[in-house]
Amino acid sequence: MTGIRAIRRVDAEAQVDLSKVRRWHVDLTVTAASVLASSKAIRRRVIAGGTVTAGQPVYEDSADSFQAKAARANVAGTAKVAGIALHGASDNQPLEIVTDDPEFTPGATLAVGQTYALSSAVAGAIAPESDLAATNIVSLLMVAYSASQAVLDISNSGAVHA
Repeated sequence: MTGIRAIRRVDAEAQVDLSKVRRWHVDLTVTAASVLASSKAIRRRVIAGGTVTAGQPVYEDSADSFQAKAARANVAGTAKVAGIALHGASDNQPLEIVTDDPEFTPGATLAVGQTYALSSAVAGAIAPESDLAATNIVSLLMVAYSASQAVLDISNSGAVHA
């Protein structure tokens, strides 16, 4: 058979089981200007503790006057998501976040039925829940019901992904 190549699950030379190696991580590509909360959303005002972009999940840093900073799933102190930023802000500027929204528009193309979580690859990013790796702290964010909208219902489990 030409054009078909065998995929080896174990690389004997490197002594690595390729089925256990993460070869890629796909975060959502968010268009900041397209991030929208519906009229049904629950919003909060916080103070940014650094540069934040619309669409980024943020946590409130207890060591820095509870200022909002980009959250990340592989750092224990930053994995508790307070909300998703609705606009950009710089250090010490007011920032509006959405904490719950049955008709949230995250500004990215979504897979219908997919559950999305806080990413570990980049601070402030969102990834499919299935992309979480062992040792990542699970913070579920939303479930997509169309290619552009999702039910935002943040669940900070505190559990470490197996």
